[in-house]
Amino acid sequence: MVFYFMCNVVEPPILMYMGADKHENEELLKYGLAEDVWFHVDKLSSAHVYLRPPRGMSIEDIPQEAVTDCVQLVKANSIQGNKLNNIDVVYTPYPNLKKTAEMVAGQVGFFSDKAVKKVRVEKRVNEIVNRLNKTKEEKHPDLREEREQRDQVEAQERRRAAKKREEEEKVLDKQRKEQAALRSYDSLMDREKMETNDYGGDPVDPSAIEDDFM
Repeated sequence: MVFYFMCNVVEPPILMYMGADKHENEELLKYGLAEDVWFHVDKLSSAHVYLRPPRGMSIEDIPQEAVTDCVQLVKANSIQGNKLNNIDVVYTPYPNLKKTAEMVAGQVGFFSDKAVKKVRVEKRVNEIVNRLNKTKEEKHPDLREEREQRDQVEAQERRRAAKKREEEEKVLDKQRKEQAALRSYDSLMDREKMETNDYGGDPVDPSAIEDDFM
C-alpha cells in the first residue's frame, strides 16, 4: 500500500508519496522514477517520502514550499523525529539512491554524498501536516507496471529525438553540399571571366585595326 499526498501550495501541485512500511519502501526503491526526490530524517528511523516534481525540474528548482511540505511530512512520520525539535532531514534525487545486497529492508545509501542536501527542521508545523493529511489517499498501485510504462514512453521519446536529429542532419548536409556547389560554380565563373579577358599575344594597336577598314 502506498500513501499519496498533494502539495497544493505550489502551481502546478506536486505529488508526494510514501510506503506503508519498510517492505513497501523496498518496492518504491526498485520502481521509482528518475525525477523523484527522496526524503528521510537524518540518522533516525522514518518514512521514505518521495516528491515527484514535473519532468525536467532539477532539485535546485523545486519550490521551497514543496521542500517544506516534504520535510514536515517525513518528520511527522518518524516515531522519534516527530517528538524532537531541531532535527535534520536529508533529500536527494532518486537516481542517487544506492541499494546493496547486504543492506536490510528499508536501508539505503548514496552514490554521491555531494548530491545529498540537508535541511534543519526546527519543529513540527501542524498546519502543514494537517493540510497534507487532508489530501491523503491510500492506493495499491502496480509499481512495476508504472515503471515499465514510463520506460516505454522514454524509449519512444529517445527514438523520436534521434529521428529528428537524423532528419536535421540530412537537411544541414544538403545545405552544406549546395553551398559547396555554389562556391565551386562561383570559382569556375571567376576563372572563365579571367580567361575571357586575357587576349594573349602582343598588345593590339587600335590604329592598325582602323587601317584595315580604310
